[in-house]
Amino acid sequence: MAFENRDWMRPRSQSRIALPQWSVTTWIIAICVTVFVLDGFLEKKIPGWMFVGSTDLNGQPLSSAQSSQVKQAGPIKSLSLTQLDPRLAPLLQTASKSIPFSDPNIGVEPLQIENEMVGFAWFQATSPLQAWLHFSTSTALWSADSPPGRGLELWRFVGFQFLHANLNHLLFNMMALYFFGPIVERYLGGKRYLAFYLICGMAGATMYLLLNFLGIQFPNARIPFVLPNDPTTPLVGASAGIFGVIMAAAFLAPTAQVLLFFVLPMPLRTLAYALVGIALLTIFFGFNNAGGEAGHLGGAIAGYWFIRHPDSLHGLLNLLGNADPTSRTRKLKASKRRDSGPDAATIDRILDKIRKGGLQALNDNEREILRAASRKQ
Repeated sequence: MAFENRDWMRPRSQSRIALPQWSVTTWIIAICVTVFVLDGFLEKKIPGWMFVGSTDLNGQPLSSAQSSQVKQAGPIKSLSLTQLDPRLAPLLQTASKSIPFSDPNIGVEPLQIENEMVGFAWFQATSPLQAWLHFSTSTALWSADSPPGRGLELWRFVGFQFLHANLNHLLFNMMALYFFGPIVERYLGGKRYLAFYLICGMAGATMYLLLNFLGIQFPNARIPFVLPNDPTTPLVGASAGIFGVIMAAAFLAPTAQVLLFFVLPMPLRTLAYALVGIALLTIFFGFNNAGGEAGHLGGAIAGYWFIRHPDSLHGLLNLLGNADPTSRTRKLKASKRRDSGPDAATIDRILDKIRKGGLQALNDNEREILRAASRKQ
């Protein structure tokens, strides 16, 4: 059977009122593109500042005791090290030597303890959405590496998934989501798929956080699979969630032929495991973008698990209301209504059969029951 003709790839019948409806995959792509365009527009209008570190007046890291006591002496001020306030110039020149800047436009906040200046917090000029949504160890945790008075900014576990570093980054991620997302969405249903996608992205951030935290604790140990990156290094992109989607698609359609770089044909399962292998090698040897590959690996592990245990998503879905026909909320309401549709036991049996043998193991009657139940969600 052709890959495009399989049941979960066929468009679902529309309701009697023909209203335009987007799939979850389309919404994710639209949001990512909108955020990218909006961020580029706002960058020219509103300055954004990304924390890159804090130092004492001599350019050394603040001690833990100092970090817990400091207070910001004022708002971020944009400075150029070539045009410093003469009164602060010697202190700033000394303190800035240990701070890596890739852009001459920097921001600084004087730090005080009991009205006495003890150091500076340093910020890199960036776009506002990148500054507010990017993920990093220093912003996800609260520690001496966190911006003064900040930390545990948990929204970043989701927010970074909708940011992209440049146009190529955006295009490659959205193309992968466009091709592989619908396979998984039709199997899980829209709400479970959304939960699946976001959880895979958060798993990628968690993997990056764990490996970076270990690298910070043992900076000179040369332990494989740890990331001695600067804790302020930003992580952005939808790749972690997309790796989860690719792993799930490889489980649902393992032999589907895909074209690597639009040239080299291979089974989808081969592509998925090859990408995981590249991520492992990159992290092990500390190659370029090892942090990004850590995010990919975390997303792939989550995708591998949840596509084989989709019931694990039910708790999250019940917070959102009705999900697809396999959700517990749906089953309870269906049993109360006593309608003529398929009962929960029948659907459970069909889903168990899918998990054991894939969608190709279903007969025509079972496929029709699953399609009919999907239309009632």
